[in-house]
Amino acid sequence: MQFYALDCGAIDVADMSSFSREGKFDGEKYALVVPCFLIRHPKGDLLWDAGLEQSLVDTPDGIGGGAFHSTMKIKLTDQLAQLGLAPNDIEFLSISHSHPDHAGNANLLASSTFIANQAEHSFMFSDKMKENSGWFELYAALENADTVMFENEHDVFGDGNVVITSMPGHTPGSSVLLVRLRNAGPLLLTGDLYTHAGARELRTVPTFNTDAQATLKSMDQFEALAKKENARVIIQHEKADFEKLPTFPEFLD
Repeated sequence: MQFYALDCGAIDVADMSSFSREGKFDGEKYALVVPCFLIRHPKGDLLWDAGLEQSLVDTPDGIGGGAFHSTMKIKLTDQLAQLGLAPNDIEFLSISHSHPDHAGNANLLASSTFIANQAEHSFMFSDKMKENSGWFELYAALENADTVMFENEHDVFGDGNVVITSMPGHTPGSSVLLVRLRNAGPLLLTGDLYTHAGARELRTVPTFNTDAQATLKSMDQFEALAKKENARVIIQHEKADFEKLPTFPEFLD
């Protein structure tokens, strides 16, 4: 089994105020990475998170004003091609949650089996989200995809080596991913339960999370799982964590 970290964009945050309900990051600037992760297993390939929408590559100066500025250097499809893959070769897609920096290229994988938390699936295909056309259109094709839904936990390949666990709060059905590698050991990917290293250190809850109490409960659950597994925690938006992973197309196994 191989674990690849792909570059699926970057977000420069001019003011981190919204990342804490207690004002702990007011006025701070931060550079977030936006990764995608490919797990190649004998029973198939899983793409975990789909990054920013890859047409952003064609806008070198990026998009967005105010607090968030998004850029992308290389397309997801071009990275997959380095492994001889196209999106329709990927058997499984799962996203930690449905925000546009995690679901941006989801439509490219509409032929994959979509593994979705039940609460997140209901949220992302609700009438309210369909009215938010800028977000919904990024993953709209998944509504008709072959879908496997889970409530609490899903063992992707049935051998315990790739397990998705519900940890809500950031969104109604946000999830994390545990990958047990033979040589590198267990990895635990946060989704956006923690938005950056400071969020884990200070247990901060962003103002844009859907449920603060659920977030804190999920943090407790996450830390217990990390301790139980003795896992290497990868905070997905944390540049320092991303840069410690092998540079694509190198991998962990």
